Amino acid sequence: MNILFLHDTDLDLKRGAELTLTQLVSRGRQLGFHVSVDCLETFEQVKQEIQASDLVILSSTSRCQFEIDLLNFLLNSKIAFVKLEFDYNFCIRRNILCTVDSGIRNCCNTEKYHLFRTVFANAQLNIFQSPKHYQDHFLFYGEAVANHTVACPTVETEKLQISEEKTAEIPFFGDLNYLKGGHAFLNYAEEHPNDKFVVYGEHKLRREIPDNVTFKEPIENEEVLRILGKTKKIIIKPVWPEPSGRLAAEAFLSGCELITNDRVGTWSFDFYPNDKEKALQEIAGTIDNLWNKFETILKQKKPREIQPKLGKVLVRKSYGGLGDIFFTIPSIYKLKTVSDEVTYALHPRLIGFFQKYLEGVKVVSETEVNETAYDRVIELGNYPKFSEVSNHLKYITSKKVKQHAIQHYIDGVARLHRNISNKNEGFPYFSKQTNVTEPYYTVHPGAGFLLKAWPASYFSNLIKEIKKFYPGLSAKLIKGPDDPDISVHLEGVKFSVVDGGIEDVGEAVSGALFHIGNDAGITHLAGAFNIPILTIYGPTGPGSWGAYSEHVELIWGKKGNCDLRCNYEVIINCQDRVCLNKVSHKQMFYRLVKLLAQMGYEPGNRYCFNPEFEMDQERESFIFKTTENEYLLEVKDLESLHFFESNLKDGILETDAIPQQFEEVLEGLLSLNVFAPIPFLKTNH
Repeated sequence: MNILFLHDTDLDLKRGAELTLTQLVSRGRQLGFHVSVDCLETFEQVKQEIQASDLVILSSTSRCQFEIDLLNFLLNSKIAFVKLEFDYNFCIRRNILCTVDSGIRNCCNTEKYHLFRTVFANAQLNIFQSPKHYQDHFLFYGEAVANHTVACPTVETEKLQISEEKTAEIPFFGDLNYLKGGHAFLNYAEEHPNDKFVVYGEHKLRREIPDNVTFKEPIENEEVLRILGKTKKIIIKPVWPEPSGRLAAEAFLSGCELITNDRVGTWSFDFYPNDKEKALQEIAGTIDNLWNKFETILKQKKPREIQPKLGKVLVRKSYGGLGDIFFTIPSIYKLKTVSDEVTYALHPRLIGFFQKYLEGVKVVSETEVNETAYDRVIELGNYPKFSEVSNHLKYITSKKVKQHAIQHYIDGVARLHRNISNKNEGFPYFSKQTNVTEPYYTVHPGAGFLLKAWPASYFSNLIKEIKKFYPGLSAKLIKGPDDPDISVHLEGVKFSVVDGGIEDVGEAVSGALFHIGNDAGITHLAGAFNIPILTIYGPTGPGSWGAYSEHVELIWGKKGNCDLRCNYEVIINCQDRVCLNKVSHKQMFYRLVKLLAQMGYEPGNRYCFNPEFEMDQERESFIFKTTENEYLLEVKDLESLHFFESNLKDGILETDAIPQQFEEVLEGLLSLNVFAPIPFLKTNH
């Protein structure tokens, strides 16, 4: 049998992980297996070795230059593998420091984070270094890591050298750095100037070293055990959640007095702090126990057991806006794949709409549902959490993984069952109308919070601008009870008003060519139908809550207009609302032109000038400026100069008679987003 260990560091380094792997490899060869180790330097070689293996032991990969490709290849190869986790390889820092330091956020590599869930879920076995190490992974991935075992620290107990003679010198093994608790070590040294301290490694901290601290060369593990046997007191206060702490276990078994904290994984074993005999027994059997599990996997030669379904599931969403409900739809469909039945309890006014469009899911009133009739009740609450609700689903990815709220909801429910895919499957979530005979677009000038709405007059000006270029395209105005009435300003424009309930709104939006709206629930309703969206955000940026559709053009008006960080108090007291008032209807029309191009419409012979630029002419030169960029166009030939001056009117460039030599210049201006072609629609007259 061929067993392949994959690890991103040479085993000669002899740190905790490398020491354990050396023991595992040695024992496997003693048992008669053909065991090899690849340190992940050449992808082609690794692929060949994987294909020739009966079992792959996937260890650390974060230092591998082709990590993502490697993991995908292993998953696609269908070769049985075990995930032997020594750190937190899913974390870009490898240390989940974000769980203990609130100042660290949004640092995760989104692709890597989600790929590791697939790795854990498909492993024949996941091995963690301590109960706490497993709990930390379960916090992020839930049931995906549930098929696991915990390995005790692989201390070579026969090499312990406990001495009756104790020295007062306090050692630190390894480089003195932040994560390993270097500051705590030096602080203690400063507080105890009469004690002596020695570091077997290098100084990696940016601070002065007290006179009672000396540095020596790193030493082999056998020498570490000899020193620990004579050590009276040791300081082990890591900053990061240390997965196990082989050194901690060695110090504990050597009888050292421990000055420590709760971030050492070893302390989560039930043998700590009072049962050294149990610790010695369990540690001695660790390597053989792991090989027994490897042999069982090799003998079984069968797929992993399927996790039982969740049964009848009731989903609640007790708070959050209308848009938040639409963001949960993909996660509801995910739950459906691992449940016998899913019921979504919603506000009574939403029942009819969701019963019509939510496929394969029962929809009931949240005021009448009987929770005792279900096997499991899931309270989605809201992402991010801003209210205490019982059974609230945990969104552990909040402020850690930079992604859309839709994906946060998916990651939340994916923790509940190993077989839930955490991949967002795409668009749409609701079926749209396909029998529309006369193309139209929808406009919603309102918002649940009107101070986040673009001025109503700007909407009417935009509609009039659209009419200039697409006179045959009609508008459907969505008007709720508290929404502004812009219809009185649309004389000569072809439009109708949709002022019914959400069922009527859904009917209108689901057939629209595109939708124009604010940061509001109706905009997210359009996204659920995968309707192309043109939207504007003001005081609160899109972030995790941006309009979500296959084709979106979004303006965030704060950029270049306001540097304030807006909360509720700031918004209600803002007199200027420059983030909305400074965005003109011309800017929005330019973005509409870009949206139509995204949708695949062919360009016409007219080009729209980007109003975010200011244009100044100096004789034969034109300067295009924004707050971020400045471009200079020099027109040398008179024919081109005359063409540009005479054909650019009111922000529109007509190109029927464009000189051949100016075509390349125009292509350059298009690439710089100074101009955009106005697409041709069949509704044009």
